[in-house]
This record gives sequence, structure tokens and C-alpha cells, in this order.
Amino acid sequence: MHKVSSRKPWRFRQLLLLAALGFVLVNAVAFFHAWRFTHFTTEAGAHTDNPEQLTPLQKVGILLTGIKNPKPRNQAVPAFPYRTLYLNSANGRLEAWYGPVPRPRGTVALFHGYASCKSKLLTEAAYFRRLGYSVLLTDFAGNGGSTGNICTVGHHEAADVAAVTRWLQRRPGPVMLYGNSMGAEAILRAESELGVRPTANLVECPYGSMLETASNRFQSMHVPPFPLANLLVFWGGVQNNFWAFDLDATHFATNISTPTLLMWGEADPRVTRQETDAISANLRGPKQRQDFPDSGHEPYWRKNKQLWEQTVAGFLAKQ
Repeated sequence: MHKVSSRKPWRFRQLLLLAALGFVLVNAVAFFHAWRFTHFTTEAGAHTDNPEQLTPLQKVGILLTGIKNPKPRNQAVPAFPYRTLYLNSANGRLEAWYGPVPRPRGTVALFHGYASCKSKLLTEAAYFRRLGYSVLLTDFAGNGGSTGNICTVGHHEAADVAAVTRWLQRRPGPVMLYGNSMGAEAILRAESELGVRPTANLVECPYGSMLETASNRFQSMHVPPFPLANLLVFWGGVQNNFWAFDLDATHFATNISTPTLLMWGEADPRVTRQETDAISANLRGPKQRQDFPDSGHEPYWRKNKQLWEQTVAGFLAKQ
């Protein structure tokens, strides 16, 4: 008779244990990164550079330690006359700068991107004022002068967009919403899911979905996105009490009939043409699309100032 080897069950148990340890380790890494990505700290220093700007050694370090994510602070104030306002949102108290103009054509509310703040939008605000619009620049909750330290990359921030828009709509004149990246995502969710109805939207580089933007960040670091991108999105949502896989501008667009100017940079490494095409195709109302040559995930006026100004002015003239 042949004896049954006792090594096979032992090897199977070893493999099972290694698989379990690997599963726990990968989830622990994803949980840690999700926390660092969605919670700003009070530590001094600069935010970690964008993935495409990191060296291979720096990328390895980020994978092991997570990003440096200090709370964004406003480093400049408007050169135009303004006053500071504090508005209440479901996320806490928001700090805003209000810059009225005489006999305004309306008001443009400006919303910044991830790991940013309202002072980063002063150039855009000054141009809107030259076009005859009052401006309201707001720090999302967790950023700049607003309360808190949590950032959900567009989900909770939609409530801030809603609070600002409704405050403005209690006053005379049309309300236009301008946002880039996370700010654009928050605008689209506020309209799709929170019932916000502005006069018009001007949105720059909204990402297709939370999973797509997480995957794009891993790809920009030349790291396979699966399964870490999926786990990062899952744990980021769990930590902040929402289902992050539903943070999807492609779907939000199907519920938006507001006239919308959708802008995208042709050299953007974090938002793809396919994502932008899908959002554009799904917008239900009057829409205009403008792509900017050589522009990445950045303000389009830097490399295409004349085109950006002409596009914005032409769109607003039709509203």
C-alpha cells in the first residue's frame, strides 16, 4: 500500500496562509493610502508632487509611506476689492471671498481642485470680473480657511457647491458655476444628485469616475492599477461614509440639462480623452466642448490664454 504524503496538506495550508497574509497586507496598504489621500494633516511642508513628476525611487517611497498631504492654505489674496464671507454647509463652515462688480451681469461661483484652495483661482476670478460678473471663490470643507480636514474628491464637496449656489440664488441675477478637476466633479454631482440648478456651468477636466481617476494615477506611476486602485476607492468610501464607486461624472451628466461648457487639456495625464468624450456625450442640455493643445491637468490660461479667454467669453455671452 502507498502511504499518503502528509506534506501535501501542509503545503496547501502554507499557501492558504500566505494568500491570507497577502490579502490582509494589500488591504492594509490600500486602507492606509486611502486615509492619507482623503485626510489632510497639520504637518508643515509641501504636498507630494504629482505622480508624473516623481522619480522611480520617489514612486517606490510613496507606495510604501503614502503621500504627504498637508491642509492647503491660501497663500495670496485678491488684488480686486472683496470681502470675506462664511457660509454654512452640511460639511461645516466654509470661507469664501466675494468680489462684486457694479451692475453685474450675474455671479460666477468658483470651485477649486484637489489639494488646492480658492487663492489658486484668482486669475480666473479676475477675468470673470473683467467680463462684468461678480465672483464668489470658496474653499471646500477641509481646505484653506474652511473647517475640517477631510476631502472626498468631489462627493461631500457637492454639498458645498449646493450651499454656495443656493446662497447666491437668494440674491438677484443669474448664477454660473465654474470648477476645475474635483471642483468640476462636485458641480456635476450637485446638479445630478442634490437638485442644484444654476444658469450655466463651466467645467474643466472632470474625471469620468473615482475608479478611473485612481487607476490613472497608478498608471502614471507605471504601477498596475488592479487591485490597488479598486481597494483604494473601496476603503476611501468606507472611511468617509459613501460608496465611492458611484462617484461617476459620466453618469451624473445624464441628469444635467444646464447649458455646459466642458473643457479638457489634450496633454492631461490624469483625465483621458475617452472620459471627457463620455461625459460630453451624456450631457442632456445645450453643450459646448473645447480642447486645449499642450495643456495638461492645469489651468488652461497658462499655455492657451487667448483661446481660454475667447472660449469662456463666447460661452457666457450666449447665456
